[in-house]
Amino acid sequence: MITVENAKINDIPFLHIVCANKREEKLPLVIFIHGFSSRKEFNLHYAYLLAEKGFRVVLPEALHHGERSIGLTGQQLNIHFWDIIIQTIEELAKVKDFFEEKKLIDPERIGVVGTSMGGIITLGSLSQYSWIKAAVSLMGMPYYEKFALQQIDELKRNGIDLPLTEEEMTQLMNKIRNLDLSLQPEKLNNRPLLFWHGKQDSVVPFGPAFHFYETVRPLYDEVPNYLQFISEEKAGHKVSTNGVLETVKWFETHLLSK
Repeated sequence: MITVENAKINDIPFLHIVCANKREEKLPLVIFIHGFSSRKEFNLHYAYLLAEKGFRVVLPEALHHGERSIGLTGQQLNIHFWDIIIQTIEELAKVKDFFEEKKLIDPERIGVVGTSMGGIITLGSLSQYSWIKAAVSLMGMPYYEKFALQQIDELKRNGIDLPLTEEEMTQLMNKIRNLDLSLQPEKLNNRPLLFWHGKQDSVVPFGPAFHFYETVRPLYDEVPNYLQFISEEKAGHKVSTNGVLETVKWFETHLLSK
């Protein structure tokens, strides 16, 4: 039987999914990060399939989403986009530490995955945490600085000013650059990384993710099977059934077999 627990780590709500008869065992961990304007419950199908394979799965709630919503409009959420990303990456360490202190996870078998904004967060987290042993980006992209500058330009064209002083903007851009995996691809360090992206995606375009994949392929010359890009010609901004199953298979291959 697969159990689903709704709990909190300090002020971070999360769902904890695990096979009941393995609940107290030290298991490989997968953290799944939801997308922009989504919520943790909407990815339970991934968690169920992963738990069936023997993973402990944690779905944290991102800042200003789901249980943490404070009623922001879509436009207000857009303004806080990078705050959400930065804070979620910081909170991943808190989630990992919580379960590690309870001796419920194997620190050598930890994976991170996310959809859309969650995929973007996944790629940024690889620039920060060597304890992530395998990752999957579903409709994400790693070009933080370029994407942030494009967003700022778009907001300005729409007559929307960011509520930040010049100094605060400089500090934010410094944080964004620090998390930008495209500026420090060596941080991948041959860790297994899978991309899934639909070619018709109009929300997070296909091109940047594939360009990054092509750029870092030479880094994986010694372990080419550790880097994979799955594209689907007719898919838009929604992960296909094949994408879901390949995500589970990726973690099964690179974490369970260790």
